[in-house]
Amino acid sequence: MNKKHFLTTLAMLLTSNVMWGQKAWTLQECLDYALANNLQLQQKKIAAASSHEDVLQSQSALFPSVSFSTNQNASWRPFAETTINLTNGSMTTNRNTVSYNGSYGINANWTVWNGNRNTNIIKQNKVNEQMAELAVEQQANTIQEQIAQLYVQILYETEAVHVCQEIIKASEMQRDRAKVMVDVGSLARVDFVQLDAQVSQDQYALIQAQSQLANYKLQLKQLLEIHDSEPFDVAIPNVDEQQILSAIPDEQSIYNAALENRPEIQSSKLNIKLSEIAIASARAGYMPTVSVNASIGTNNSSGQDTDFFKQVKTNLSNSIGLSVSVPLFDNHQARTNIRKAKYTLQTNELNLQEQQKQLYSTIENYWLNATTSHQQYIYAKANVKSMQESYDLVSEQFNLGLKNIVELTTGKNNLLQAEQQLLQTKYTALLNCTLLNFYAGEDLKF
Repeated sequence: MNKKHFLTTLAMLLTSNVMWGQKAWTLQECLDYALANNLQLQQKKIAAASSHEDVLQSQSALFPSVSFSTNQNASWRPFAETTINLTNGSMTTNRNTVSYNGSYGINANWTVWNGNRNTNIIKQNKVNEQMAELAVEQQANTIQEQIAQLYVQILYETEAVHVCQEIIKASEMQRDRAKVMVDVGSLARVDFVQLDAQVSQDQYALIQAQSQLANYKLQLKQLLEIHDSEPFDVAIPNVDEQQILSAIPDEQSIYNAALENRPEIQSSKLNIKLSEIAIASARAGYMPTVSVNASIGTNNSSGQDTDFFKQVKTNLSNSIGLSVSVPLFDNHQARTNIRKAKYTLQTNELNLQEQQKQLYSTIENYWLNATTSHQQYIYAKANVKSMQESYDLVSEQFNLGLKNIVELTTGKNNLLQAEQQLLQTKYTALLNCTLLNFYAGEDLKF
């Protein structure tokens, strides 16, 4: 490999590494990465998995419980006296210093009926599981909205930086032109100093815009749970005017769709269902409890003429029993539980109304902002065109000595303000229209 080829290959490798380190993240990549790595979302998923185990456990409570128990005892009597036994006509002596006995049993218990408490617990746990799954969706929606807002802010600041850079170029051209005019004596030096100071102010504004852009990128990086030192950047999509001025859906249709798909609304409805089940469970306090128990057991001990297995067989015993518990007076505990459960139901019904009200308010704000931004964008675009023509005309007249520095600076500031207004209305419309579609059930996309 010759030297030239080696250097070319090395340059390509270095370039590829830089490009890899400065990967530009698209909105969809940000969303996918956050949904897979966000710590709060992972915690919600673990909570949902735990609630599923509660459902399985409560379902198992419908079946009998069975247990095995054994008890082994040994005793030592070092000063026991010798005893004489007559066995089959023969005299035998026995001095038992050590003795033992054992018992063995299998016990079963089954609650046949307890006022449907067990079935209601199953229902409650299933509802809790659904609510845990909805909490995962709600957290995912929150993360996606935050990412969309930060992403749009990055897009806005990126264009704002570009505008500042263009303003600096124009200011530097005016300053350089003014220097020539000062040299030939057609412009006072004080005017040149003001133009030079204006370049510094524009550069300061550029640094502020770049700092704000870096801050938004840092916030997005942290939201994605990326904590390394690698450079982070986002892909800048081509946002055309058709996207900005796309038709805005009717707010009532968006609200109706959101009522069906937003997890916070579904969770509030499940809270009401959970309260209704709690009332039914509380009413079980007035009802009797019926349970069945059964056991089988045996025992053995030392000092017997029979062996272990014969003792176990001989001493085998079985039992079965039925237990009925009827509440007569429980110090109004059942009544209190029922009333408190009803109060909880009323509270959850009010919470649902509050959630619906908040949802409509959020959609209404997005809709109003989108509608207003549409109208503002049209006028802001025309205003930029007008301010640009005015600034160009003032610049030409200034170069001819027909306008002073104040008029030139005023024209440039008016142009800068108009361009910033255009950017603001552009990305405000984009964000609010995107979020309206998201609340209607569509995916987030630009």
